[in-house]
Amino acid sequence: MASVLTRINEGTGEAKQAAHPFLWGIHRPMEDELTLTELEVRGAIPQALRGRYLRTGPNPVAADSASYHWFTGDGMVHGLAIRDGKALWYRNRWIGSRSNAAARGTAPAPGPRHGSSDTVNTNVVDLGGRAFAVVEGGSYPVELSETLDEQRYDNFGGSLVGSFTAHPHRDPLNGEHHGICYEGRCPNEIRHVVLDATGRVVREAPIAVEHGPMIHDCAITARYVVILDLPVTFSLAAHLSGQPLPYAWNPAHRARVGLMPRDGDQHAIIWCDVDPAYVFHVANAFDLPDGRVVLDVCAYPTMFAGAPGGPDATSRGLERWTLDPAARTTTIRTIDGAPQEFPRMNERRFGQAYRYAYVVATQSDRRFQSASRLYKHDLVEGGREVHDFGAGHHPGEFVFVPAHENAGEDEGWLIGFVIDEPSDTTELVILDARKFESGPVATIRLPHRIPPGFHGNWINGGDAQ
Repeated sequence: MASVLTRINEGTGEAKQAAHPFLWGIHRPMEDELTLTELEVRGAIPQALRGRYLRTGPNPVAADSASYHWFTGDGMVHGLAIRDGKALWYRNRWIGSRSNAAARGTAPAPGPRHGSSDTVNTNVVDLGGRAFAVVEGGSYPVELSETLDEQRYDNFGGSLVGSFTAHPHRDPLNGEHHGICYEGRCPNEIRHVVLDATGRVVREAPIAVEHGPMIHDCAITARYVVILDLPVTFSLAAHLSGQPLPYAWNPAHRARVGLMPRDGDQHAIIWCDVDPAYVFHVANAFDLPDGRVVLDVCAYPTMFAGAPGGPDATSRGLERWTLDPAARTTTIRTIDGAPQEFPRMNERRFGQAYRYAYVVATQSDRRFQSASRLYKHDLVEGGREVHDFGAGHHPGEFVFVPAHENAGEDEGWLIGFVIDEPSDTTELVILDARKFESGPVATIRLPHRIPPGFHGNWINGGDAQ
């Protein structure tokens, strides 16, 4: 292990640090695939947890610091298997894209491709009982085996025609997954894609747009699919200059949120104007009795308006956008103005009225680097609780796992990775959501740093061998 960690820690000199903000410090890529079975556990892992925590993010093999964009790095999936109160293994595996395989001298993962890029680096989700790594705007998803060693690109058995989304959202009432999908080569059209409970596409409906908007997330309610058409759009100038992510802030693009009836098409969409802003992530949305719609988001004043390479604005906090389909307007109320990102909730309440949201506090250095804290927002009574991991500790997105089938909304655990920057290590931390400010229920220590990534989920069940 020492020799592996030595290789991981190479190349952190001042020259590399100055080259790119998403290639040094805690963002420095890992250089090896590991399989660890002797894991240090502190506390008691809940016996009810049986499955895998999977998370992904960019981990470039050989990034060009002059042109690298954080959102386009080679995907790497990190997994930790738990069963019977034990941590069975940790594994990290690159996604076998053609470019990654060529750089590493390995064979690319099999399966059909869509478009020229097959990099998949943004989320890991359970679709129809199978684990998939997913990305927006391009590649088909990649199915992952139980141990992450086997991968296959999959267009859901041929049922998906175009690109997919990084955030397919499951309706807990009927098992469907909904996504809003886009791709740069189709600037005048996005698509509403629906998968049934078995993971097969049953709807792929076009929606006309302008300028090629970048739509990272969406939401659903009992009545609507909620579409975020905001002023980050395809940029020909960025594309011609060789930027790998050719999207930029476009003040000429009308900022609007669409309410499309669940059984309707693009002609039935009610577009509600909103003040210009950008949203990566939605906490939740739901219908109000008077016909309005609530949409809770982490919002930014602009995005990709400055230097290329990654996010270039600071979050203005957690906000509640109330959409009025009769007036076609949006009212914005700040719930908490502290910079924060990666909102999650008990997804058994997705698309319905809910009370609690869990969010990562972020720093204001525009490196998408978390501060040391998580927030638990009470959206009914108001106020927030804070779980502080201490200076030098950087939590990523935490996911909520219900304690049992009939658990209350906050009866369960929050699970996520926390980087210990001074020791260059990582812990998987398990918190009791009802005792949010208390110490962890359990921590599983990893003797290396997992770079900040994007998204992941707890995947229930499986053999976890």
